[in-house]
Formats: sequence, C-alpha cells, structure tokens
Amino acid sequence: MELDSLYQEVILDHYKHPLHKGLSDEKSVQVHHVNPSCGDEITLNLIFEGDVVQDVTWDGVGCSISQASASIMSDLVHGKSVEQAFLALDAFSELMSSKGSIKGDDAILEDGVALAGVSKFPARVKCALLGWMAFKDAALQAREKEQK
Repeated sequence: MELDSLYQEVILDHYKHPLHKGLSDEKSVQVHHVNPSCGDEITLNLIFEGDVVQDVTWDGVGCSISQASASIMSDLVHGKSVEQAFLALDAFSELMSSKGSIKGDDAILEDGVALAGVSKFPARVKCALLGWMAFKDAALQAREKEQK
C-alpha cells in the first residue's frame, strides 16, 4: 500500500470514527470556532487539572479534513501537559504552512502526519487547522482564567 493511500485511510478512519467527539457537560473552558471560507464549525470543551489536559471533547460539522483533524488533535493532546500539547500544535502549524515541503514528525504528530498533503492546498489548510486553533484559544483562555 502506498503511503498516500495509507494516509487517506487514516483520515477517513478519523472522519468516520472520530475520537473524543461529543461534548462533555464538564469543562474548564468552551470555545466555538467557524471557518468563514467554508462554514466548517467546531465547539471544543477542555478540562485542565493543573497543567495537564485532563479531557478534551468536541462536536462539529464540516468536511472530512476538518473533522478528522479535530479527532487527531483531540487524541494527541489528551492527557498531555499544555507544554507538550503546544509543541504538537507548533509542529502541526509548521506542517500546514510547509506547502508540502516537509512530512512532519510522526513521533510528535502521530496520525497528524496523515494531513501533510493538505498543506499543498491553501484553501484546505484552514480546514485542517480549525480544531487546532480552537484548542489553542481554549488553552489560552483557561490559562488566563487560572491567573485571575
């Protein structure tokens, strides 16, 4: 099986069987993000315990790329420290801005490397980043709340 085909399977699997989808009633913070260029939406709930992402749940509508990416992100940051989660966020952002010039570090991004091909299509990059930007927003809001 070719790598591109394998990556397509990973994306479709996350789209058809999304991880952590379904909003929990408990949350430290909730955000709602919309991609105005296509209408994809995500609502994300985070629960922090100290500096650890204790739980992340989400719900959304949109294309397979936005929904699969949200699934991948939620699984990747779950149980990680905010610092580790932000390392993954930075690595994914770099991958999406690479225009296909890098493959991504699977030790950091795990299934996220399956979305590397998206970076060749600027119109789809926002789809892939939607859940990740929602996570970043929620994490920053939670830190702000904690500091008050």
